[in-house]
Amino acid sequence: MEKGGAKMAYSEAQKNATLKYRKENYARINLDLKKEKKDAYKAQAEKRGMSLNAYIIHLIEQDMERD
Repeated sequence: MEKGGAKMAYSEAQKNATLKYRKENYARINLDLKKEKKDAYKAQAEKRGMSLNAYIIHLIEQDMERD
């Protein structure tokens, strides 16, 4: 973490709390894709100002809204 240009320590307790929160509130899925396509997919997401994860979720939610 950085604050005002200085790195701040991320304590073990903070790390464990974050991991616990994620485990309780998020589900992980694996996505298989062609290696040569990954960079193109990431670039497309970045053009939209999103991470690849956020972009995939955004596209799925848009599709669900249309149904």
